[in-house]
Amino acid sequence: MRRLLPITALVALAACHSQPKIDNADALINESAAVKDHAPEAVTLTAPDGVTVYGTYYPASNARALILLFHQAGSSKDEYVSIAPQLQRAGFAALAIDQRVGGGLYGNNQTMAGYKGKTDYLGALPDLEAALAWAKDKAQGKPILLWGSSYSASLVFLVAASKSAQDSVKGVLAFSPGEYFEDKKMVENAAAKVMVPVFVTSANTLQEEQEAKAILSATKSTDRQQFIPKAGVHGSSTLIAAKNPGGADDNWQAVLAFLKRVAP
Repeated sequence: MRRLLPITALVALAACHSQPKIDNADALINESAAVKDHAPEAVTLTAPDGVTVYGTYYPASNARALILLFHQAGSSKDEYVSIAPQLQRAGFAALAIDQRVGGGLYGNNQTMAGYKGKTDYLGALPDLEAALAWAKDKAQGKPILLWGSSYSASLVFLVAASKSAQDSVKGVLAFSPGEYFEDKKMVENAAAKVMVPVFVTSANTLQEEQEAKAILSATKSTDRQQFIPKAGVHGSSTLIAAKNPGGADDNWQAVLAFLKRVAP
């Protein structure tokens, strides 16, 4: 004959079994709130020359820093659709913008859709300047880091060397920088004025590695790193597994190590 448990024991046993359901419900509520708090937000900026610049802001609670993400030629802010969430998880807020020089490589470039002016690489500089102006207000004293891809990896040195970057920009990440402009010393000359920590990387080609090294060597930074990956592709795409399945993970480790060092 089966022995019956006292009523008090049954109540206690029931409580033990029901408690995890409450905890799980609370966890789901908290997770949903966190997702909502960190959901991407559409933003619009106005460049110094009046052009409307479209972007996506990726917030992070108690962010270590605010990273400004600039895309490569033929691309858009959607170059960072998979990259920005990883930065969020590492504790960094980020803003990705559509520059007026780009295209549909990863998604629609909204800024280009309404722009009828110059489309040379240097012509996108005002868009980066607009992002920095926005970030200086948004960051509320936290570090701002500049991140460029291909031609914008060169533009970030021009921005970092400007007076507007002083006291706010605390680091530069350049993915495949080079002398992409008519003046073939413009980027090196700008880099010579940069004193903040600098991280450069490139595709596995001798030309890209040499161009990145020349620009990095011109800086006045005491914390500068050239990461030569075992497997790398051009621009920020080197961090996208679909574009660089053999090297994205290793390249991410190097990037995150740099970020957490300059913005602990």
